[in-house]
Amino acid sequence: MLYDFLLYVDFMIVWKEYKKLALEEKIDVLYEKGTFIMAIRYYGYKINLYLLGNFYVEVFINHKNTIIEKIVPLDTNHSRMQFYSDQIKLPIIF
Repeated sequence: MLYDFLLYVDFMIVWKEYKKLALEEKIDVLYEKGTFIMAIRYYGYKINLYLLGNFYVEVFINHKNTIIEKIVPLDTNHSRMQFYSDQIKLPIIF
């Protein structure tokens, strides 16, 4: 399944398909095909922001346990956006 998905990624990544992958597979795809944008500290997390295809994802890393707890699409309405916009200007992706 992962191999088929990686072939698909070369053409078009969509969150709907990406979210179906297991966390380990999401991590593999993200590190192979994603573009790291920046990192912020947010409460107990280090959050890495990536561009993957035509959407942004946030990778929540519990820095005390050094584990990735979740990968979610960027919520542009969340207060975390202020942390990003203080440092960079994100392009609008459709």
